Order: sequence, then C-alpha cells, then structure tokens
Amino acid sequence: MRALACFSVLALFACSESAPPAETVPEEPAASAPAQDSMEAQAPSLELVWKASGFLNPEGVAFQGDTIFISSVAGEGSGKDGEGWISRVSMSGEVLEERWVDGLNAPKGMAVRGEKLFVSDIDAYHVIDIPTAEIENTYTVEGAGFLNDITVWQGEVYVSDSGTATILQLDENGYKEWLSDERLGGVNGLTANGDRLLIATMRSGSLFETNGDGSLTEIATGMENADGIGVLDDGSYVVSSWPGQIWHVSNAGKTTEIINTADDPIYQNDLTRVGDLIIVPNWQPGTVSAWRVVPEG
Repeated sequence: MRALACFSVLALFACSESAPPAETVPEEPAASAPAQDSMEAQAPSLELVWKASGFLNPEGVAFQGDTIFISSVAGEGSGKDGEGWISRVSMSGEVLEERWVDGLNAPKGMAVRGEKLFVSDIDAYHVIDIPTAEIENTYTVEGAGFLNDITVWQGEVYVSDSGTATILQLDENGYKEWLSDERLGGVNGLTANGDRLLIATMRSGSLFETNGDGSLTEIATGMENADGIGVLDDGSYVVSSWPGQIWHVSNAGKTTEIINTADDPIYQNDLTRVGDLIIVPNWQPGTVSAWRVVPEG
C-alpha cells in the first residue's frame, strides 16, 4: 500500500473510468536480474502476462476461486469521501464488474475468509458478504493510524496499521491488538506462509516473519517502502515497493531488484500471488498487472 507521507499528492493521480479488455501482449519486456555471486542461484525474472485497466488508484488484491477482487481508492489515501470501490476481475484480466461494491472511502487491503471479504478503510474495516455483495458490518478501529494490508493466517484475519506499528486481529464481530513492535514502523504487507506470518515494512524496507509468539525475525532488508509479498515455489520471495520496484529475496535473505518502473512512473502496490500469477495493482497509472515468474537460466 502507499506510504503515509504521500497523502497530499494522491489526489493528483487519475485514470479513465472505462474498463477496456485486458491487454494480452506485454507492454514491458521481462526484467532480467543482474548477475549474482556464483555461490547463489540467479534471481528469476518476471514476464508480463496481461494488464487490465478501468481502475482509479487501485491498491489491494484478494481472491476467491477464479475471481480476483481489486480495491480502488479513487482519491486521497486518507480521504473519507465515499468515492472508493471494489472490482471483480477474471484470472485472464477481464473486468467482470467494475463497481461490484462502491460507496467506500479509501479501501486498501482485502482478504477472503469463507464467504466474507474483509476490507481495510483508513481507520475502519468492512465485512462484505460475497454472495450478496452487501456490506454486513463496518467497525471503526479506535486509535487507528492508517489501516493497510489484510490477510488470513491460521484461520484468523489480521490487518496492519501503518500509522501505529501494530497488527490487529479482526473478525465479523470486532477486533483486538495482536502485535506491536517499534521495528514494525510503516508496517504494510501481510502474507500467510504455513506456520509463519510474513510482514513487510515501509520504514526500514524489511521482510519479517513471526510464528505468533510475539517474536519477529528479519529475513531481509533494504527494500524501502515495501508493500506486498509473494512466496515462490522454491521458498524464496518477491516483494513490491510501491514507488515502482519489485524485489526477489533469496532463501539466504539476499535482495535483488528485478523490476523498476519508478521513472515511468508505474507504481507496484499490493503484490499478491494468485495461482501461478503475481497480481500487482498499479496506483499510477490506474492499471492491474499480472506477471509470471521465469526461472533463472
């Protein structure tokens, strides 16, 4: 998700509200990773599979079966303007329903548990019934700074609060503080990985893991403004930094930049693995990109 310091410029970014078909021909070449030490495998590259448009400041990703949900902030990241919405997109990049649920403020992180979609929205979260597309409940989180990414881990729902270095546990009936640590400054991406919860932070650009006992272990660092996290088949990671970078993190914790679109500019927001695709909303220019990992060599 976007960094807190950029609220004042978010309203400057806009895109068309039309929803043309996804482009199936890559707009950018696959980004080749630079050579690494011969003692460690070379980082993979990413190949663009499709790019869809029809979003306005898209930020978060969730999925259920073959349906991908994309949140559009549609304005300031902290603006309570009722302009945000959620779209439904197919695995091939077709926008199935541009405004599946609307009337939200600045929806960002999302996660599905059962038939419910949990959505963060500045200082509140929504519980949406997926079959009916109805908002069943909205809870304001007292003292929240900037609710951001959401994931489901070991059956429970968690949300990062980038403004308070805190992770909260949510459900359909309320919330509670779960983990607070000064190392979680600008906490952003959350991703479940077996018995570990993976955590990305913007301030230090670190990737952490926790097993839920209150401890934090740093896997890698140096990825400023880290946003979303994906776990690859070999146990390594891809991590986005919202200004335009995607990183590979090896099993040994070595970071390699494999995408950089900061100069275009194309933002790389809540990177999420969905099947064999890496789905990344691009706040600017208002698109969603789907990548496939190309092994090294």
